[in-house]
Amino acid sequence: MRRDVFQAIADPTRRAILCLIAVQALTPNAVAEHFDSSRQAVSKHIKILVECELLKQEQQGREIYYHINPDKMLEIDKWLQQFRGLLEKRFNQLDNVLAKLKSDKK
Repeated sequence: MRRDVFQAIADPTRRAILCLIAVQALTPNAVAEHFDSSRQAVSKHIKILVECELLKQEQQGREIYYHINPDKMLEIDKWLQQFRGLLEKRFNQLDNVLAKLKSDKK
């Protein structure tokens, strides 16, 4: 089942997992050490992130290490980019209004 990437990153635990794995590749056990949830719950979150292609797995001996998938993260960034310009424009408009109000008070 293919999951929606935005639904996957909506969960705070999955975002925290992404942040951990962005720093270095980790095994599921290493990831689970950072959470109060069970290892099975963490594994379920990791599975969802893999299904969304946000994480890639690499077998090293008997261990599986998870890595961030920078290509998929770039896709998310590109989608968000369209809103950055809009937000910057609105913040600039707000700055102008605030500056005008400040100058009118003087």
